[in-house]
Amino acid sequence: PVAETFRVIQGAMSEEYVRTTQGVFQFELSGDEGGTWYIDLKTKGGSAGSGKPPVTADVVMSMSSGDFVKMFT
Repeated sequence: PVAETFRVIQGAMSEEYVRTTQGVFQFELSGDEGGTWYIDLKTKGGSAGSGKPPVTADVVMSMSSGDFVKMFT
């Protein structure tokens, strides 16, 4: 569910979101598919996926993977 959620987020990226948001979000998830994930809405084109963001995160959130999926669905 976490990887699929990030695939959906990546597919929804647009220059408009990047231009208006200008933030990088890092998620420290526990549980199934836990680990470090990110959404970069600051770098041209934006990106999302597993691992550390390509630039320093503006916000770091820690939560369970279940709560993350609930938050984005």
